[in-house]
Amino acid sequence: MTDIDDTLTTDGAITSDALEALHQLKAQGLAVVAITGRPVGWSEPFAQHWPVDAIVAENGAVALVPSNKNSLQPSKNADTPLSKIYQQDAGTRGVNFVRMQQVLARIEREVPGATRATDSVGRETDIAIDHSECVHLSEAQIAAVVALMRSEGMHATVSSIHINGWYGDHNKLVGARWIVQQLWGRTLDDEMHRWAYVGDSPNDQLMFQAFAHSIGVANVQRFVPKLAHLPRYVTPSERGAGFAEVAAAMLQARQPV
Repeated sequence: MTDIDDTLTTDGAITSDALEALHQLKAQGLAVVAITGRPVGWSEPFAQHWPVDAIVAENGAVALVPSNKNSLQPSKNADTPLSKIYQQDAGTRGVNFVRMQQVLARIEREVPGATRATDSVGRETDIAIDHSECVHLSEAQIAAVVALMRSEGMHATVSSIHINGWYGDHNKLVGARWIVQQLWGRTLDDEMHRWAYVGDSPNDQLMFQAFAHSIGVANVQRFVPKLAHLPRYVTPSERGAGFAEVAAAMLQARQPV
């Protein structure tokens, strides 16, 4: 399981070494799930073309599952049909969406410099304020946004680029447990020793804590003062290159002695 932004991607795009690493993992029969704070709309083209079993978007709320998830050879010539599944029912999502838009407007009105993320159009179950992707917010501004979200009863978390807020009990770890049950009918906590998680930011803390094989790509080190739970391992390289190092180490470990 892996985060996307600044874990699989470098400067906003997946690099050839990280993409090749995904292909190699799938070719060896490993399950691969991306779990991100990015919106489901933004995630669709990646779910269609990357060799993954699913992308769990919006911090665990919604998943995109390619129709060929069991294939080792995902289509490169056409968009793969996707199934979209949610943790919340349609009525709950509708009510929450209205409430979240009100909070989003309040943040932009009351926190100087705060503005919604450019990918907000594709969001269905959360809101996001940009702090490092297209604009830069200070630590005080980030804290003010988080505090305002929480004052409105929202969950709030900070990724490497955004501040995300939502209503509901889901998060990345809940989303990981949910997708394992949905796709394979198994209980993640019973087989946690068989999974690894790769991430880079405070948004990944729950995963670093829960997974025995938790890995931070090297750029996670800039967030160490903010992390209550550190990854067990850190790669030599940053971002996509670091993910490629994780994949290489895993595949080497699977080779017979």
